Amino acid sequence: MDLGPEQIRWVITYVLVLIVSVTFHEFGHAYVAHRLGDDTPSRQGRVTLSPVAHADLIGTVILPLVSALYAAAGSGFGGFGWGRPVQTNPIRYTRRFSMATGQMFVALAGPSMNVLLAVIFALTHVLLRKANVLSDTSDLNRVLFLAVSMNFTLFFFNLVPVPPLDGGWVARRFIPTRHEGTFNSVATYGPFIIMAVVMIPVLAQVFIIPARFCFENLYRGLGALLL
Repeated sequence: MDLGPEQIRWVITYVLVLIVSVTFHEFGHAYVAHRLGDDTPSRQGRVTLSPVAHADLIGTVILPLVSALYAAAGSGFGGFGWGRPVQTNPIRYTRRFSMATGQMFVALAGPSMNVLLAVIFALTHVLLRKANVLSDTSDLNRVLFLAVSMNFTLFFFNLVPVPPLDGGWVARRFIPTRHEGTFNSVATYGPFIIMAVVMIPVLAQVFIIPARFCFENLYRGLGALLL
């Protein structure tokens, strides 16, 4: 593997952006569970924006770093990773909602934080460009593009309706009772389905295409409003 200083710096940048994105994602789960009445995330120190509380050594650092290095060398499929799952106890949720609805809200909170981050990064990016602070070739210009793209990708990837992804919990909320057994049977193969979706380019389009659509149209819309 022959990588130059620029490629190594970009790989490190990629991992740092991923850590920030994963931190906000997991914080979203913890915060909403806490607001619904479950003190488990709070007792475990998860209602925080500290990356230390949410990062998984293998899933957030080592695997993304290795895969991004191979991708930079032209022999990998790109960075991929995850954070430490937030543990919640749905029995403690407020009775204003059903337990299944509460679980759905908690599941949606993580991806929603990724959308919020994408909008904040894009808005910051467009404003900096409008103020002539950034050039097309500046490093920060590339980093902000990466951050927006990554967070939209995380949003749509996590909504793939396969457990243990967040989309699996959302889908479970709407599965008719008579089909729960079938859904649970399919869920046992969830990790293998997720691996296939990530590693097979044709299947990966299920989250890449909508992420690209949102990325392009968000910048187009902000540009029309602010530039």
